[in-house]
Amino acid sequence: MEWLLAPATPAAASALRAELTDFLRRHAQERDEVEDAGMVISELLGNAVEHAGGPVWVSLDWSAARPTLVVHDLGPSFHLGDLPVPATGSIRGRGLWLVRQLGTELDVVAKRGTGKQVRGVLPVTRRVEVSFDPPRREVNPLPALDEAGPRGFGRESFLRALVVELARTAENRQGPSATEEMVAQVGATVGGQMEEEYRRARDVVGRLSAAQVAECYLRLKSAIGGDFYVISLDDDRIVLGNRRCPFGDTVRRAPALCRMTSSVFGGIAARNHGAAVVLLDERIAVGDPECQVTVLLGASARNNPGGHHYRQGS
Repeated sequence: MEWLLAPATPAAASALRAELTDFLRRHAQERDEVEDAGMVISELLGNAVEHAGGPVWVSLDWSAARPTLVVHDLGPSFHLGDLPVPATGSIRGRGLWLVRQLGTELDVVAKRGTGKQVRGVLPVTRRVEVSFDPPRREVNPLPALDEAGPRGFGRESFLRALVVELARTAENRQGPSATEEMVAQVGATVGGQMEEEYRRARDVVGRLSAAQVAECYLRLKSAIGGDFYVISLDDDRIVLGNRRCPFGDTVRRAPALCRMTSSVFGGIAARNHGAAVVLLDERIAVGDPECQVTVLLGASARNNPGGHHYRQGS
């Protein structure tokens, strides 16, 4: 996730700090850790705003157990080793010193031109979520492949309402975990069928590249009314945004349906790259303005303790 503060004002930094700490709080293992992380965020943003004299670029990456905050600005660089212990009674010079006392991994790199990059690993751990990785069922729940239209399989409002209501009923009777497990099973099977439809439409044989996996995601989500788009893409990570949920506003009544996206994406990625982890960073279902989904592939997934894990046999 990335932001630009231009102009870089204290008010803009304060608003971004609130947005970032809210995000951390939703995903943190221990909510108490967020206060320390918020202090680090406040200090790094405040320093940049006070000393940069120009725009400030901010990014947050939480694909590892702990999130990494990176702040770029055009102000003068400095060396962390030059930071003295603040004098008793002084109210200045305490910020970065205090950040280091919180156990934050911190480094500063001068840019080749003007400015610097300050990188800090925030002292908060991502909540470990239970992974449901069921095998794909061979019974095909979708229409036959030759019934797919130019954009893949479509949707019907009645079926969407039916799925949402089934999920709500299951959650009311058996709890969120049982519902997520049920939705994950559906996603594993449906995702396999949609991958086959994509392969046939594109005449693809063999392993899908990361770019092809991303295209498959966009194709199948567009076909059912989603508005997904690629934020970033490389060989070991796909980051997607989404402006519109295929289930519509009713998804807010059944957030467990987000496991459908996780299971579909994770199954396709794991079948083609050996392993996958899906991180549901932002979700319309829980009040975020858009969805943001990160899919880690292969070795990148195997080394990540968080998110929903999928293996090649799915």
